[in-house]
Amino acid sequence: MAARIVYTDLDGTMVGPRGSFWHAADGSPTAEPAAALLELHTAGVALVIVSGRTADQVTEAGRIFAADGAIAELGSLVTWKGGRERHGLTGELPEEYAGRTPMDVMAELGVVDALCAAHPGRLEWHAPWHTTHDGDALLRGFVDPLAVDAWLAERGLGWLTLKDNGAIPASARLRLAPEGQLARVYHLMPRGISKGAAIAWDLERRGVDPADAVAIGDSASDLEMAPAVGRLWITANGAEVEGMAGLLGAVPNVSVTDEPMGVGWAQAVRASL
Repeated sequence: MAARIVYTDLDGTMVGPRGSFWHAADGSPTAEPAAALLELHTAGVALVIVSGRTADQVTEAGRIFAADGAIAELGSLVTWKGGRERHGLTGELPEEYAGRTPMDVMAELGVVDALCAAHPGRLEWHAPWHTTHDGDALLRGFVDPLAVDAWLAERGLGWLTLKDNGAIPASARLRLAPEGQLARVYHLMPRGISKGAAIAWDLERRGVDPADAVAIGDSASDLEMAPAVGRLWITANGAEVEGMAGLLGAVPNVSVTDEPMGVGWAQAVRASL
């Protein structure tokens, strides 16, 4: 389909190993993502970065890739005009906490410390990047998000949910037990916040029909973009994650690229022009 706007995840999707725009999944150099990005801009199609990263991080990435806007912290914040204009989304944050950031509320309640204590060696802060998040608690480890959600509900915290945002490379930095070394990034955040909800808000702001929008991602959290756009692409590396095949089968407007990461991203971009 021809698109007017492309919303793209960053890590593991648009950029490859360790955030490189110039390397394929196997580490070999490639110019395919850059060539596809140039074709996108030449065609006059808007680019919006959608990421779990903070607003400052996605705004800076947006300058590098000439994006027309960005969505940060997994849908918690929509930004445009180089980050000068911002709109926060708080989802199902209880009314009693109105006016406060979700992270401020979670810190007061001690939710993250209790959750990590309940999963020793399997869950920890995604340090040092967690310190600047406002809309979510950024964690890493290897847990069952559904089991965590049940744990939260049992404690009267059912307005929170744990979202899986993809795998990260093994590193000596991780203080996890051996069973936690298959590390993934998680976002603990209020329900109702998602990349899809943020995209829907942004499309309405722009006056763009969802049918004219395409999204590209690589994780389970990226599947939430599907209802907000005409076509969702998942890169091959994301489709290979355990359990993803079943999730993909429930999404009618999703396609999977032939190649992983940046080279697959280039395929998705070109199919959208």
